[in-house]
Amino acid sequence: MLSPDSAAVVRATLPAVGGALDEITARFYGTMFAEQPDLLDGLFNRGNQATGGQRRALAGSIAAFAQALLADPENRPDVLLSRIAHKHAALGVTEDQYTIVHKYLFRAIAEVLGEAVTPQVAAAWDEVYWLMAGALIAQEARLYQQAQVDPRNPWRKWTVVERREETPDVVSFLLRPADEDPVPPARAGQYVSVRVRMPDGVHQVRQYSLSGAPGGRLRRVTVKRVASLSDAPEGEVSNQLHRTVGAGDALTLSAPFGDVVLDEADSPLLLVSAGIGCTPMVGMLEHLAATGATRPVTVLHADRSPADHALRSDTRRLVGRLPAARAEFWYEQNAAAEPGAHCGLMDLRELELPEGTDVYLCGSLPFMRAVRAQLLDSGVPARHIRYEVFGPDLWLAHTEV
Repeated sequence: MLSPDSAAVVRATLPAVGGALDEITARFYGTMFAEQPDLLDGLFNRGNQATGGQRRALAGSIAAFAQALLADPENRPDVLLSRIAHKHAALGVTEDQYTIVHKYLFRAIAEVLGEAVTPQVAAAWDEVYWLMAGALIAQEARLYQQAQVDPRNPWRKWTVVERREETPDVVSFLLRPADEDPVPPARAGQYVSVRVRMPDGVHQVRQYSLSGAPGGRLRRVTVKRVASLSDAPEGEVSNQLHRTVGAGDALTLSAPFGDVVLDEADSPLLLVSAGIGCTPMVGMLEHLAATGATRPVTVLHADRSPADHALRSDTRRLVGRLPAARAEFWYEQNAAAEPGAHCGLMDLRELELPEGTDVYLCGSLPFMRAVRAQLLDSGVPARHIRYEVFGPDLWLAHTEV
């Protein structure tokens, strides 16, 4: 709970601090990595640093947390905190690292805002930071305990049993543990971190959804090769996996984490995805088929073309195993190659959903925003719509709290 004195100061200074957060976080990361370069080895994503995605996500989460405290001082934004805590647990973030972040973040605030940062202002924002950090530390401790993971040593070796080319840019890896220890439990919709040593010797980590059934000793991840764009470098880990990893090789994985998981209920389901966003949806379908689920399931997917649609045959196979399931696909190109597919962008205006349908979304942010708007317009309550973002969550921090 934010104290009344600090709440008054935060309310008065939020416009100035919020307006400068992008500059503050840029300075924060620059100084921290210059003085603590080891943090780039296996913890922070160099690609997200290059594009500014991590910086914007941090700035948005701090501002959103402060705004939530001011709106309701006795309640924290649990959805925001849960999303961050799961990401941190998948990286092995430890309690002491919050002290390191505090040191460099508050140095950056003082440097950017100068004399405006009075002792009272510094104390108020310090309170905001430690309220947020304390809540995350507590959530992460529970996650580590539930997963039986030591955050100081969160990694485990797995062996690639099979490499399967799904499309020219997507490959699946079927994995089994390299040891005989019990497999950590997983839920449909969760992801694992994959830790890879890059050619320059630095470890980089990326999260990939479990695209197979979460039970048993075998796990599957499906990786899209991220090409370089004018404003972003190529995906380091995805390209390294595509170029170098095959059957018999070892991969280093975290335990499964992620809070966008399939609820064990009987309510109707709507699974909506685009591109590589199909991966958690196929993992959910695998779980539904393996458990003999009878709930109504509608699967909707959009892609560039049938040839670019990863796990398309798996989706058809699994839908065929479920007694009350159907699938519809949209393709921008060559839709005629897939029987019954729609041509163009996904359009849900004619979609009829049973009352109480639970919705799961995964895809690019523009896609999910557009689909969510259509669903809200059709009467689906916002509380029934859940989504997964690949990378820093730039949606939740800025629009959901």
